[in-house]
Amino acid sequence: MSVEEAIRRLLRDTDLRIKSSDGRTYLLAPQPEVPLARAAAMAPQPDGNALPPLPAARDEEIVVTGFRWSLATALMEKKRHSAAVDMILAEDIGKFPDANLAESMQRLPGISLTRGDGGEGRNITVRGLAAEFTRVRINGMESTSQTGASDAYGGSNDSRSFDFNVFPSEIFSSLAVRKTATADVEEGSLGATIDLNTPHPLDYRSDFVLSGTARGLRNSVAERVDPRLSALISRKFADGTFGVLASASYGRRHTRDVGYSAVLALPAWVNGNFCSPLGVKPLNPAPNPVKGTDALNCSNGNPRTGSVAAWNEVQGRLGPQGQPGGGAFFPRLPRYLDSQQDAERYGGSLGFQWKPDDDTSVSLDGVYSRFDVSRADSYISGLSFARSASNNGQPMTSIRDIAINDGGSVTYGLFDGVDIRSERWIDLFSTTLKQATLEGSRRLSDTVKIHGLAGLSTSILNSPYRGWVNIDAVDTDGFSFDFRDDATFPTIGFGIDVADPANFAYAPGLPDGTVRGTWSARQLRRTTRNRTFALDLDWEIAPLFTLRIGTQYRESDYRSTVHNLDPAKQATQQLPAGTTLADIGLQIRGLDKLLGHGAPASWVAVDHDRFREAVGYDDSWFCGIECGAPDARVRERIKSGYAMIVFRTDEVLPFTIRGDVGMRYAHSGQYSMGYIPSAAPAGAPFPVVGQRLTARRSYEDWLPSMNLAVELASDMVLRLSAARVMSRPQLAPLIPGATIDAVGRRGSITNPFLDPIRAATYDAALEWYFAPGSLLSLAYFRKDISTYIQSIDSLIPFNQLGLPESLLINSQTQPEELFIINRLANTPGGRLTGLEINAQAPLRFLPGWLGNFGILASATFVRSKIDYILQSVDGMPTLSSTADLIGLSRRTASGTFYYEDKGFSARITGNYRSGFIRTIPSGAADSDYIGNKPTFFMDFSASVGVRPGVRILFEAQNLTNEKNVQYIDSVRQDSLFALKNGRTFTLGATFRM
Repeated sequence: MSVEEAIRRLLRDTDLRIKSSDGRTYLLAPQPEVPLARAAAMAPQPDGNALPPLPAARDEEIVVTGFRWSLATALMEKKRHSAAVDMILAEDIGKFPDANLAESMQRLPGISLTRGDGGEGRNITVRGLAAEFTRVRINGMESTSQTGASDAYGGSNDSRSFDFNVFPSEIFSSLAVRKTATADVEEGSLGATIDLNTPHPLDYRSDFVLSGTARGLRNSVAERVDPRLSALISRKFADGTFGVLASASYGRRHTRDVGYSAVLALPAWVNGNFCSPLGVKPLNPAPNPVKGTDALNCSNGNPRTGSVAAWNEVQGRLGPQGQPGGGAFFPRLPRYLDSQQDAERYGGSLGFQWKPDDDTSVSLDGVYSRFDVSRADSYISGLSFARSASNNGQPMTSIRDIAINDGGSVTYGLFDGVDIRSERWIDLFSTTLKQATLEGSRRLSDTVKIHGLAGLSTSILNSPYRGWVNIDAVDTDGFSFDFRDDATFPTIGFGIDVADPANFAYAPGLPDGTVRGTWSARQLRRTTRNRTFALDLDWEIAPLFTLRIGTQYRESDYRSTVHNLDPAKQATQQLPAGTTLADIGLQIRGLDKLLGHGAPASWVAVDHDRFREAVGYDDSWFCGIECGAPDARVRERIKSGYAMIVFRTDEVLPFTIRGDVGMRYAHSGQYSMGYIPSAAPAGAPFPVVGQRLTARRSYEDWLPSMNLAVELASDMVLRLSAARVMSRPQLAPLIPGATIDAVGRRGSITNPFLDPIRAATYDAALEWYFAPGSLLSLAYFRKDISTYIQSIDSLIPFNQLGLPESLLINSQTQPEELFIINRLANTPGGRLTGLEINAQAPLRFLPGWLGNFGILASATFVRSKIDYILQSVDGMPTLSSTADLIGLSRRTASGTFYYEDKGFSARITGNYRSGFIRTIPSGAADSDYIGNKPTFFMDFSASVGVRPGVRILFEAQNLTNEKNVQYIDSVRQDSLFALKNGRTFTLGATFRM
């Protein structure tokens, strides 16, 4: 069959009629997956299929744009690929469908969203696999994006997961999710490869394009109006063979999260139980003259006021190893929280494109993004439940009343002798990404074409200040927490007026171990530099068969620098003479109205600026390696190559089969460097120094892959895929070293010799394109994970860790106390299986204006089975569990109902994600994991044309006012974090000329 006959056949099979905004119907004839006689004329595509661009519109043609067009075009692209690919295209020039890239992707089947501060989309999971298993490429080059976050949302990102909230969506024109592997796509993904692409000047029909958007946003909790602006300009020169395009975006957003936080839930025995009531023997805590503990007092000036009945109720709850009180679980830090964030987001792209003839294409693309954040996290909490006797904590607290449910969770408690703490954290950070890629292709003959890419990128997370100042009210009576009316948001009573600065203290600790306020700070800088060089060659070895070979070199250099406070400066000192807490304080207001649940109308906290001015703070107070906070580094050098056959059959069989079969080889070299604290020499100015550790290793992988698309009929495609894939370990755990939190009695030990996670993947899908622009599909996928990486907690006395006791200075923690030590290790994996259902249909069959409606719907059902080791002693498991993969939601669903005509467009989208595991192990004794409750978010958007090229926009996010709830333990499900961030409304306008 000739090339021309093949093209005519494919055009006949894949024609698509689109109704435009003027109500008329147009035929869009997509370019097919071209027979390989012409493959040498086109640049290789990432999935191994040579795809030409859509033809430029003639002057008399009407260009169809909008949401309906973007859906239909993405569907055409999906049908033409051999691999499993889903796409999202910009609705118009400079207009991505959603304000956030991650939020756009959750409409695709198999993708669920992980939200960050203010409810904004931060990461994605693909087919049940967490964000760290997904690779992201920008303009064909693997990129890194790491930013900070509050503790409730996982803190700062030190893994390979990609933070999408760093980028404004306006600078991108398309997004592709590649769910199955091909040999010519770089290894490293267990879940998917995401391709983000910026626009090119020669993509547009007009020689000159100018567009812009202006929006104003208001959040119902933050109660601020914020701007969001974007613009794009493009110009062609030299008869359309050369073009320049620039885009820019600026946005500011104030967010506010309010809610409850506990950090962990712990059985009573972990911190030494509670103060025994009068007459109960033996005494707890034991008599201690320094602390003032005797038969009548829990500590100095703190009498034993507990109820014998309440005491017996707690003691009767035995733990798994018979510990008294071990079956009664208390929140570690019952507290209200207020998190306010002021973020500015800048972005831009600059592209040059040259196509002097049909055989040559060269493009140079630059991308810039900056995300500046100032965040303040404020808490008012009952601190004693997180402290041992050394800090006059839980063992010095009397229980006056208690209620415990059948699962062992304390639902109500009334206590005396509780330390109240007001915490205020300030976090200043910025994420900057700069990337440049040079890409070119040249057809050398009718059968041979080469393609090359070179790219450089730098991602920097810079945090010049993350600090906290805490003030304490010691031994308060009448503290309570009550979950009986609401298991998620408790009512907390503090027993004192927490708005009165006179009730709190910031002063040096007392000889008996009483702490009266603390402060500390650190500086952090993480830099990831990536370099990529790739060369590919396509050779048509026979009609309908092309050999593709290529080689690639990638280097990733991750560096982390931490500076902590000089310990002498960190020690709590008396405030300067004449300075009171009222002088350096501020009030946290509004939680009584925004949250309810007994939250105070205000509470006192420390203003960091005034505090630092009062104590004379400056940057010279920080130190590095000399106080145990040195530089660290992980460098990876990856050399890879591949060979694959891209093929299709025409008239050989009753149906057409197209696809690719190939093998990829990757050699990974790793160098890592870190420090471990060690004892300081006599006379050293600091209590610890860092001992440098280095590690080198290498490993290799052979990764076969196959993708087949069987065209059973012109409207029916069967897809079959199989591959061997791997995902490299996260970056921070590869740095050799150890960290210790002496006050929290926690620590971690890293492992630079972790093996990658490896898996065999299998996919099958049946797709029915039953009408133009419509699809109904069912996909099955399976991943056999042969190696996994798991964190394991062990309870170990500090004096058995081999670390210097000088690390405990100023913490009041004793060397014999137990620490929860977390270590990473390779463990056997497990199996993940799932079904993916997807439907898309414009409802053209409806009469009149009803034909302008359309629907999108998808649902994914996933199962996995992983055996986890939760705790160990001397390397032997003492607690284990079988559960889902971390980050896996068993059920996700998305639905969009839209309407679009000549002048008006609107859509409403709902996204459901079932509960998932956030952390295994949980880090709490006798609890298996930390999980996230199910969520359902609903968003709405609409636009109306007011004149040619000008539209008014309205958007509403989180119409359901959904909250984010995290819990601990699969059975008890004790509330850990419960956050509200409200609804966001946007009004704006867009223009194009």
